[in-house]
Amino acid sequence: MMDWSSIACVEGPNLTLRLVKPDDAAYVHGLRTNPCYNSHLSKVTGTVQDQRAWIEGYQAREAAGQEFYYVIERKDGTRCGLVRLYDFDVKSFTWGSWILDESKPRKAALESAVLIYQIGFLSHNLDSAIFEVLNENSHTLAFHRRFGALETGHDELNTYFKYARARFEKDKMAHFSILESENRDV
Repeated sequence: MMDWSSIACVEGPNLTLRLVKPDDAAYVHGLRTNPCYNSHLSKVTGTVQDQRAWIEGYQAREAAGQEFYYVIERKDGTRCGLVRLYDFDVKSFTWGSWILDESKPRKAALESAVLIYQIGFLSHNLDSAIFEVLNENSHTLAFHRRFGALETGHDELNTYFKYARARFEKDKMAHFSILESENRDV
């Protein structure tokens, strides 16, 4: 059994990913119901209290190692996004529910993706990430293509991707170099 505490809080040069807590319910609900951020996510209904109850239920899945929902924070503790890892099997995982808000620092997409892959590949020792992006989400599609994810198919709604651990291992030092230089420039 894995010690999940090793991934409860993951630090990068400019961002921290920490597991969501019930006290984050208002922030999560606000992002998930904000039309500026939710157009490419599954719809959320209900209240902040409903979101809190969902987070409390999610924590059982987290304890079982089935799902990990992170709040993305700047180094000063300002929340600036959300991301989730799920659908773990013996070789792969899926990630999504990725939102970055207006408080995000420059290069937040790159850094949060690097940290997600670090969790999935290095902490969980998995070989690949498998995920889908809505075809209408042109910015996220472009990001994953630039990052080196391989398109494995598409349908009328989604484009499907696979990103290999070997590619991450090859590119991670270059990614961290960009992020560390960004930190020096701030």
